[in-house]
Amino acid sequence: MADEQETFLSHLVELRDRLIRILIAVGIVFVPLAFYARELYSLLAAPLLATLPAGGQMIATDVVGVFLVPMKVALTVAFLAVLPYVLSQIWAFVAPGLYAHEKKLAIPLLVASVLLFFIGMSFAYFAFFPMVFGFMSKFAPEGVAWMTDIEKYFSFVLTMFMAFGITFEVPVIVIVLVKIGVVDVVKLREWRPYVIVGAFVVGAVFTPPDVISQFMMAVPLWLLYELGIVLASIIVRPTPEAVGVSDYQPPSDDEMNRELDRAEQQSRDQKI
Repeated sequence: MADEQETFLSHLVELRDRLIRILIAVGIVFVPLAFYARELYSLLAAPLLATLPAGGQMIATDVVGVFLVPMKVALTVAFLAVLPYVLSQIWAFVAPGLYAHEKKLAIPLLVASVLLFFIGMSFAYFAFFPMVFGFMSKFAPEGVAWMTDIEKYFSFVLTMFMAFGITFEVPVIVIVLVKIGVVDVVKLREWRPYVIVGAFVVGAVFTPPDVISQFMMAVPLWLLYELGIVLASIIVRPTPEAVGVSDYQPPSDDEMNRELDRAEQQSRDQKI
C-alpha cells in the first residue's frame, strides 16, 4: 500500500513538473510576441478588413479592449507555437505506461493530429473567413454600417479555429476507434448516411447561419471521414477472428496415430 501511494505521488510530482515546463515555454514565447501584439491582431483581422467597404473599420466597446484583445491574440499564438513541445511533454508522461505496439501507432498519430489541426486552422483562415465575410458584407442592408467589435471578432475567430481544427482531426479519431476495437470499418461504412447528415448538423450549429458556411464545414468533415475509413482499412488489419477465419489446423497422421495408441493403452489398463 505504501509503495502504491509513493508511486502515485511520484506521478503527481512528474505531472506538476511537466506542467511548469509547459507554462515556462509559453511564457518565453509570449514575451517577445507581446511587443508585436498589434501586428498579430491586424494579421488576424485581415480577412475581415479586406471585405469591409471603403472607410470601414472595427471598433472596441470595452475601455481596455484595445490592450487585452491583442494580448490574448499574442498568448494564443504563443501557445500554438509551443504546441509540439506541449504534446511532447504529455507524450513523455504517458509513454511509460504504453506497450511497444501502442507507442509505434501513437507517435505517427500524434504527429498527424498536430498537422491536421494546423491545416484545419489554415483552411478556416484562407478559405472560410474570406468567403463568409465577403458574403456578409454583400448581404448587409443599404445604409447599415457593418462594424465589428474586436473582442467579439476574436471570440468568433477562435471558435472557428477550434471547430475546423477538431473537424480535421476526424481521420485520426476514426483510426483510433477502429484500432481499440470500438467499431470496425464495415460498421463505419454503414454509418455513412448518418455521418453526412450529422456533418451538416455540426455545420449548422458551429458556423454562421448561411448555406455557404455550413457547406464549407460539412463537406470537409464528410470527406475526412471517408479518408479515415480508407486509412483505417489500410493501417488496422483485421484479425482472423474478426473476419471469421479460424487458426485451427487438423492434426497430422502421426499425431492421430499417437492419440489412437494412447487411447488403446488407456483402455487396456482400465480392463486390467
